[in-house]
Amino acid sequence: MFSASAVTLKWLSALVWCSGFIVLYIKSTHLFIEVERINPDQGWTWLAILAGFLIGVIKAKYLYQQLCLKNLKRIESLNQPRIWQFYRFRFYMFLFSMIALGLFLSKQIHDHYIMLITLATIELSIATALLGSCHCFWKKNTSD
Repeated sequence: MFSASAVTLKWLSALVWCSGFIVLYIKSTHLFIEVERINPDQGWTWLAILAGFLIGVIKAKYLYQQLCLKNLKRIESLNQPRIWQFYRFRFYMFLFSMIALGLFLSKQIHDHYIMLITLATIELSIATALLGSCHCFWKKNTSD
């Protein structure tokens, strides 16, 4: 009844992955704007943005690409794929927890410069890592 092809699961997986990039990029941009509003022209904002990108590139190369490829191989190995199996259950729980934590922190730290710049940097690094690893979905052969 809820059967799906491995290709469908890969597309759904890619959709969630790329959606995460878009959401986190927009959210980190808004946080950096708020940081700059609190303490304008200090240079710390640009340093934090640079750090977010750099950390994200490192995460993409050494962590997210491997996680992505591992999930794609898992999808390929499913005998009777179901529509919800594009990620494991623990991924959904982790994603829900991270969304809830991010929303909570965003609401709690307004006007707290250090906390805002820290959260913005973390979210930008995750967005960058997601973007830097999404090419895994477009490869023809995921066994590389």
